[in-house]
Amino acid sequence: MARVLIVDDEPQILRALRINLLARQHEVVTAEDGTQALAAAGRQHPDLIVLDLGLPDLDGVEVIRSLRTWTPIPIVVLSGRADSQDKIDALDAGADDYVTKPFNIDELLARIRAVTRRTTPAEIDLTVRIGHHDIDLTAHTVHRSDDPAVSVHLTRTEWQLLSILARNPGKLISQRQLLQQVWGPTYQEETQYLRQYIAQLRRKLEDDPSRPRHIITEPGMGYRYTP
Repeated sequence: MARVLIVDDEPQILRALRINLLARQHEVVTAEDGTQALAAAGRQHPDLIVLDLGLPDLDGVEVIRSLRTWTPIPIVVLSGRADSQDKIDALDAGADDYVTKPFNIDELLARIRAVTRRTTPAEIDLTVRIGHHDIDLTAHTVHRSDDPAVSVHLTRTEWQLLSILARNPGKLISQRQLLQQVWGPTYQEETQYLRQYIAQLRRKLEDDPSRPRHIITEPGMGYRYTP
């Protein structure tokens, strides 16, 4: 199982997470501040980090930025900061997901499983399914799974958005990341573009666009593809 580094200055949270992760056969390493976290990440080589933002010595966002200078290790933020800007800052710094305190332990464990299940881009299946549609990300084709003769046309922009989301299953992609990658750095605040194109993708691909099961909105943060 995975080696998980938990970074939090609250002893009760460290204890609760250690117990739950050990019970699921994970190896657990703990740190109580940012300095310890960076040292443990370099020394222990964990498979995943659960990181609080409100640390006594370093801000968690700075810890993320420091880690991202040398490692792509998945990072799940666990923080009492519920403000959307804090979430966006953490995601833009390189976090893979964000869970707000107080938290449900089962939800956190599910997020940890989702992040650790993600494979490297070279290993990702380039064919995905959304609703009743089979999507080939390489060939840029969409066909009904119940009737392959029926195809769906996606625009270039829709393909770009879908490709980013589908190649990162389970990962929360921030609005700013999507805007920068698809439209460029001058469009980082143009969230209306995202809402419009995400709505179009859902209309074309989801069985019930009003209740999407695969292209999920995380309010104030971004979007994720759920297989």
